[in-house]
Formats: sequence, structure tokens, C-alpha cells
Amino acid sequence: MHRGKGMKFVGDSRIKANHRMPNVPKDYSEYPGKTEAFWPNFLLKEWMVGAVFLIAYLILTVAHPSPLEGPADPTRAYIPLPDWYFLFLYQLLKYTYASGPYNVIGTVIIPGLAFGALLLMPFLDKSPERRPSKRPLPTAFMLLTLAAMFYLTWEAVANHDWEAQKVMGAIEQEVKVTIDESLPGYKIWTGETSDAAQSCIGCHAADLKGGPAAPKLLGNTLTADEVEDIIHNGRGKMPPGVFKGTDEEAKQIAEFVASLKEDK
Repeated sequence: MHRGKGMKFVGDSRIKANHRMPNVPKDYSEYPGKTEAFWPNFLLKEWMVGAVFLIAYLILTVAHPSPLEGPADPTRAYIPLPDWYFLFLYQLLKYTYASGPYNVIGTVIIPGLAFGALLLMPFLDKSPERRPSKRPLPTAFMLLTLAAMFYLTWEAVANHDWEAQKVMGAIEQEVKVTIDESLPGYKIWTGETSDAAQSCIGCHAADLKGGPAAPKLLGNTLTADEVEDIIHNGRGKMPPGVFKGTDEEAKQIAEFVASLKEDK
């Protein structure tokens, strides 16, 4: 007798089974396009997709190794970055209504709404359809989220170096200074005629834009006598006796620094 639908079987524990049922997936022919066997159909698809992404990631790692940052430079600011998967939140906190007095919006409300919507998605979207084209709203929200994350991450990386330079005053868009390269002090500063300015460059930087221990010299409002007095007697964090050149060289450098006024 063949097994069929509607037939029931009664087992007896006193009778030892002589055969085992073959390990075959259930018959899903009654539900065409609605579901499929987990093993091997669904699981095999998952493994194939995972293998493609893994191989692509390994190729990317070999072809484009992680870049090392430049050597330590005390004259430049260093702004630490969070891990790459948090960069979009890091960039979000730079905008007006997500930082400062509105910090709670960028740190709690917006991420809370995003993750809350993700957790509630199984309850909000109960459609049996699996194709993205048949589920326009969830698909649109997911694409919008991915686009926002990609854009914010890109902005965080692209603007990082510029922001670090801005913190140190290396980018001065508002201050324009014309440097008179004919002055003897300029030639001393560049090392063309003397090495006397090496002690100055160590703190104020060769480009005159300053550093952690010294202010920028571009756009200063000091007179030549005031600069010469600072060179000999010091001021603030600058102690006296740092300059190792002659008095004449100090005078020439003072005249050069005093000439670095903002253009009118």
C-alpha cells in the first residue's frame, strides 16, 4: 500500500522499526513561489552571496591596503576619528541642529528613531512579498538610509584634513599677507643667508603659520621694535635667549616679521 494524504499511521513502541525515513526536504509544490526548503535551497543561496562578498573584500584588502597616517608633526593639529562605521554619526554631529544646544537630537533622537524603526520593521511591514519592487515603502526607506550613511561617511573623510588645518590656523581664508621676499630678514628666515632663524622656525613653523607652542606671524600687528624686544627678552611661552643669531640678524628678522601685516 502506498502512503497518501489522509492516511494515519499508529506506531507501537514494542515493535522495532526496520527502516528510517530518508532525509529529504518537504514537498513545497503546493506553494509555488511562496517558500522553499531551507536546506539546501535557501542556505546554499546565502552561502553563495556570502562567498562573493568575502572574496570581493579580500581582493580589495590586497589591492588597496589600509593607509598609514603621516609621521607625527607637533606643528599640526591631530583630530582623532572614530571607527569607519561610526563616521556618519560623527559627521551628523557637526550640523547646526544636531550639535551644541541641539546635541540631544543628533546623539539620541535621530539614532533612536532609526534603530527603533529597524526593530519595528517586522511589525510594520507584514507583506508576504519578498521582491523589493513589490515593497516600495520599505525599499525606499532602506535606500534613503544607505544614501544618507554613505554621504555622511564621505563628508567626514573628505573634510577631516581641512578641519585639522583649520584648528591650527593653517588655513586663513580671511587673512591675506603679501610677503616681501627682498627683505634681508626673509632670506635669513628661509636659511638662504643664515641659519639664525632655525630656532624661530621650530615653534612658528617655516610657513609662519605657528604651532601648538607659538602663534602665527602672518597678519600680526607688532612693530619692528616690539618684535625685536620679544626676540631678546621673550614673551608668554617664549623664554628669553632662544634666538642664537647676532643682534643685526635679530633686527632684520624683526623688520621682516613686522612687515607681515594683513593686506588692506
